[in-house]
Amino acid sequence: MSAPTSPADLYRHSLRLLLDKNIPAWVGLWAEGGVMEFPFAPQGWPERLAGKEAIAAYMRPYPDHIDLHDFPDLRIHQTTDPETIVVEMRSVGRLVETDSPFDMTYIAVVTAQDGRITSYRDYWNPLAVLEPGTDFTGSDR
Repeated sequence: MSAPTSPADLYRHSLRLLLDKNIPAWVGLWAEGGVMEFPFAPQGWPERLAGKEAIAAYMRPYPDHIDLHDFPDLRIHQTTDPETIVVEMRSVGRLVETDSPFDMTYIAVVTAQDGRITSYRDYWNPLAVLEPGTDFTGSDR
């Protein structure tokens, strides 16, 4: 099966890989020079990851911290640029360490070229990480 090439199909495929906890395959959807940005990152968290290796290092421990169960309320909006989509979504699951529920809403601006993600701006709620006992990605921030 060939990899999805439209940004929307590629994004849907990336969510399936996250649910399957297949981080290596998820990273494989990225272009070598891809950039992941977190414009609302709180102090001490990365604001920008440049390159596939930096993104891989950041995402590698993700399943050890968050057990994702679903992405309800997924809405993908096409833009005037055919390579860029705007995504509204919610992810639900549990925090592995505390077994607490995980429920986060996101808006993402994603660009893909030649079937690979080149840019991902993740507008998640930084206030959620300020709640006591909440640790989404571990101590290696």
